Amino acid sequence: MNYHNITVDDMLNGAGLRAVLWVSGCDHRCPGCQNPQTWPACSGIAFDEAAKAELFSYLERDYIDGITFSGGDPLFAPNRETIGTLITEIRKRFPAKTIWLYTGSLFEDIRCLPFIPMIDVIVDGPYIERLRDVQLHWKGSKNQRVIDVRKTLERGTIVLWD
Repeated sequence: MNYHNITVDDMLNGAGLRAVLWVSGCDHRCPGCQNPQTWPACSGIAFDEAAKAELFSYLERDYIDGITFSGGDPLFAPNRETIGTLITEIRKRFPAKTIWLYTGSLFEDIRCLPFIPMIDVIVDGPYIERLRDVQLHWKGSKNQRVIDVRKTLERGTIVLWD
């Protein structure tokens, strides 16, 4: 898996102060996407042990509330194994940190991935430029949903995060 950047102290991509991993690879290619440079899977640089150590050093900071996976699409098929392994390790090593993930896929299509229950919030759905609304929290277009994963899995119906 490749990535473009790791940012820290981010307040725009999830609740609280966050570390964000911006991965490469996306097959949704939404018109008007704010990160089209991340679409090619081969763009960016390889996510290696040094990158993982950097990411984990940010997560060790007490004031960091959690991690957000964005991109690109973290659930782009070639990314899934690495993302799943990272989520599993982060959940184990940093149980108090929240995990957010942005994907152009619908929750109904990815709900069975084995690492989904370890994620706190998923922002799902493709970005649709004509539904853009800059007043929305945590999402870019009105069709996207900010989903509370645990409540959704418990109840068997989509529960939006509040």
